[in-house]
Amino acid sequence: MARKLTEEKWKAEKERLAAMKEYEDTYAACPFICGVDEAGRGPLAGPVAAGAVILPKDCEILFLNDSKKVTEKRREELFVEIQEKAVCWHVSLVGPEVIDEINILQATYQAMREAVLALNPRPELLLNDAVTIPELDIMQIPIIKGDGKSVSIAAASILAKVTRDHLMMEYDRLYPEYGFAKHKGYGTKAHMDAIRKYGLCPIHRRSFLKKFL
Repeated sequence: MARKLTEEKWKAEKERLAAMKEYEDTYAACPFICGVDEAGRGPLAGPVAAGAVILPKDCEILFLNDSKKVTEKRREELFVEIQEKAVCWHVSLVGPEVIDEINILQATYQAMREAVLALNPRPELLLNDAVTIPELDIMQIPIIKGDGKSVSIAAASILAKVTRDHLMMEYDRLYPEYGFAKHKGYGTKAHMDAIRKYGLCPIHRRSFLKKFL
């Protein structure tokens, strides 16, 4: 029975992944389809990250999904597997100083552009999570909740999320009083309490925390 259940689960997973290749299959005539997604638009501290990734046409990465829908352990495993199997990939970071200067939306666009332009080979089509990235002369398909509908976007989501999380853990060692390893810069009660007690540190986004200035 256990073996049968395992086979059923594997079959269900393969069917789920097949459904997540709808956009990749629709635009299969494009040799290099790139998924693009961001991580870290909402936190009060740290950079925003953008991932861009081109997967091989026949690529199969089991359990690949929106980074928010998988456990931290699985994200770490997927992070390694995506890098190993991708045709190419890149993650770009835009820090809090730039976020404060040009606003979080423009900073996100900047990170996405940098990630896409760093790829070799150059993508011929971008599948983006919900947005159209300005200043790129590449065909783009914005997909609402795309990280759960496209394997390419899901892969970009994982790369961006894990890269940013690793960086926030490094910042936790520099500024241990804020607890960045736990909340990754989001506005949790513990984080807000630490800001009230210690003030702002160099990686805080001043434009998000004006009442503390």
